[in-house]
Amino acid sequence: MTGYEMFRPMVAHAVLVFGLYALLGWRRHVLVKAGRIQPVQFRENHAANEPAESLAVRNSLANQFELPLLFHVCCVLLYTTQADNLPSVILAWIFVATRYAHAFVHVTSNDLRYRSPLFALGFVALVGMWVWLGIWLAFS
Repeated sequence: MTGYEMFRPMVAHAVLVFGLYALLGWRRHVLVKAGRIQPVQFRENHAANEPAESLAVRNSLANQFELPLLFHVCCVLLYTTQADNLPSVILAWIFVATRYAHAFVHVTSNDLRYRSPLFALGFVALVGMWVWLGIWLAFS
């Protein structure tokens, strides 16, 4: 390992966030052009009655700043404590892959039958990362 593998999943997650921002902007632009919503409704970020097409993206974007916060902190801690080995990097990639899949479901069908297990798998991967960090700190 070169020592920077832990940052690649972090960058991949950032790309997802930027992509969701772009999708939100595009969907809102389409909705405004179609006359389904007024731009003024977004000024104070209180888009009452926001159409489902953009609301789903907005909610998915908000999700990227909840559990992933713990992911980014853990990645940095794993790196700084030199606990970033192959299993922790694999867990990080699993977490990011589930975030992509979760976001895809969220902004398309929004079907909880698919979204919930994806969230759970990512959650378990992240817990595994934190457990590994705790073990590393306890025994090093």
